[in-house]
Amino acid sequence: MPGVSEKVCCCLLSAEERSQKENSQAIDNKLKKQKMEMDKELKLLLLGTGESGKSTFIKQMRIIHGQGFDTTDQLMYRKIIKRNILTSMKTLVSAMDMLFLPYKNEKNTCDNSKIIKNVNLENREADIESIFTPEMSNAIRELWEDEGIQQCYDRRREFQLTDSAKYFFDRLTVISSSSYAPSEQDILRSRVPTEGIHEYVFRLEHVDFRIIDVGGQRKERRKWIHCFEHVTSIIFLSALSEYDLVLQESETQNRMEESLHLFRTIICYPWFQRASIIIFLNKTDVFTEKIQHSNIANYFPSYTGDPQNADEAMNFILQMFRDASLDTVSEQNPNPKPIYSHFTCATDTQNIEFVFNSVRDHILHTHLREFNLV
Repeated sequence: MPGVSEKVCCCLLSAEERSQKENSQAIDNKLKKQKMEMDKELKLLLLGTGESGKSTFIKQMRIIHGQGFDTTDQLMYRKIIKRNILTSMKTLVSAMDMLFLPYKNEKNTCDNSKIIKNVNLENREADIESIFTPEMSNAIRELWEDEGIQQCYDRRREFQLTDSAKYFFDRLTVISSSSYAPSEQDILRSRVPTEGIHEYVFRLEHVDFRIIDVGGQRKERRKWIHCFEHVTSIIFLSALSEYDLVLQESETQNRMEESLHLFRTIICYPWFQRASIIIFLNKTDVFTEKIQHSNIANYFPSYTGDPQNADEAMNFILQMFRDASLDTVSEQNPNPKPIYSHFTCATDTQNIEFVFNSVRDHILHTHLREFNLV
């Protein structure tokens, strides 16, 4: 009888041996408990190149499934947004020189452009509020209204400018107010490059979702490997609007090509063989506007559709990612890994809520049946 023999064996053990056995059982029990908790947690890894919209997606999860943004958060984002505005105008003023474009307003040539050039944003601890004075705000407004700056902005694909620049310049009067408190849309459109690894946890359907956001710039990618264990799903983001842009780190590398290359690399990692792959082709709003005056065929000659048809062009890009999934085919795995795709606008809360509900249902039904949680 196993139970009796086990008790007899325990009686024959010394005090030290019994203590060791009890410790071992306690450790085993703790590990089992941790395993059960892990089984009730879904780990979603957000991957993609820089500026694809990963951090914006995390912000949307805070708005939709979390506590949103409190007063402390608003104060932090107020400074971030003002830094974004200063950075964007410095970029435009620098591009004016690079592209040999003249200012229409002489005051912008002699005074305002020099005011912006003298702003030092290298120090991350700089007091942005003391820099963003009424005089500074007025200089930015006059520059933004200049025909030369507008011509420069129209050629923004030739240099690095954030997508939210126009949005914030158009809200400059509101943002310059001493009582300004960022709206949710302001916060969603603010930009801070992700450095390191950031996690956000929220509970749905009695299950914890742990979303992990990692830096998308090349220098940040070496840190990703620490996140690869026990991943339920990969959510890969790629900005549709980057088809005619180059990397900030390499002016000869097309951003969309870089995104496709990264996607091919990720889906072939052995860590992700059991993880589902979900791709968000993001920034549909920016893409739809851009496709009207920037022909995708100039950058991807295999595109033969209507150069101004956003739906055709989006489906062409989606097919490039589906073709990339064929790299997972081998003798051991004759079928390509299934790819679940969505077109998204990360700054549109309703769109992201709808898309994530679909993603959530897919993940729950695919990965939780074995744990009897659904």
